[in-house]
Amino acid sequence: MSAQPGLKPSLRFGQVVIGPPGSGKTTYCQGMQEFLTSLGRKVVVVNMDPANEGIPYSCAVDVAELVTLDDVMENLKLGPNGGLLYCMEYVEANLDWLESKLTQYSDCYFLFDCPGQVELYTHQSSVKNIFSQLAKWNFRLTAVHLVDSHYCADPAKFISVLCTSLSTMLHVELPHVNILSKMDLIEQYGKLAFNLDFYTEVMDLTYLLDHLAADPFFKKFRHLNEKLAEVIQDYGLVSFVPLNVQDKDSMIQVLRAVDKANGYCFGDLEERNLQAMMSAAVGADFQFSSTLAVQERYVETGEKTVEEEVMEL
Repeated sequence: MSAQPGLKPSLRFGQVVIGPPGSGKTTYCQGMQEFLTSLGRKVVVVNMDPANEGIPYSCAVDVAELVTLDDVMENLKLGPNGGLLYCMEYVEANLDWLESKLTQYSDCYFLFDCPGQVELYTHQSSVKNIFSQLAKWNFRLTAVHLVDSHYCADPAKFISVLCTSLSTMLHVELPHVNILSKMDLIEQYGKLAFNLDFYTEVMDLTYLLDHLAADPFFKKFRHLNEKLAEVIQDYGLVSFVPLNVQDKDSMIQVLRAVDKANGYCFGDLEERNLQAMMSAAVGADFQFSSTLAVQERYVETGEKTVEEEVMEL
């Protein structure tokens, strides 16, 4: 966009950070900005959430300069959900404003902090159209979809998360990395029924259905749950990377996954360590060892043997 008229703008990489409200998108952007800066990348954070107040990170472009949720709700008498949909439609109608702001930054890595309303990424088209326009401006983006890790402790909620993640992946149409955020709180609301890799790799969901059948409320919906599980497994697209923003090793694993998804290798100012080089060159980074390390750190070890757990199932 800084190129001369008639010439295609230079290629730029970045992440669009999406997910439900409270999943840690703003905290992720702040942590990733600090982490990438320490690696030597020039990072620009773009706040795309018109309801985001008290931004903790250094924000280069703020959509609140164009439209805010409070103004829309007050002037158009809309509720928070309808107001946010209107805001994103307004941004879509004023993409020239966004282009003029982004043009000021060249040779940078971009983080787009997006709103948390789920409808924007499952069936409403405004955000999808904005992402498509960014691609036309020669942005190569990865969608980073954050969900709370403690949903793994509840089989019904985990299946719901899988359905939402799959719907988002199909609708947004970008290279996609699903993140289990707040790994330090994964067992805050209950124990995991299986090892962590069962959830990150989305293994055979029939085991989860057996757990659901033990609940009288969900027992009558078993056939529906079986069909939902079949849809998720037939697509075979959803998997997760565990993340604790305060853990450097965890951030490295997420960054590797994101860089592989959008094709980013190295910037001119980035430190080229051998480990990152081998990961980018080989293109096949086995996650089991890292997932096991995360489990040992954040998941309490059960005292039961494998045989006892099988008997319970």
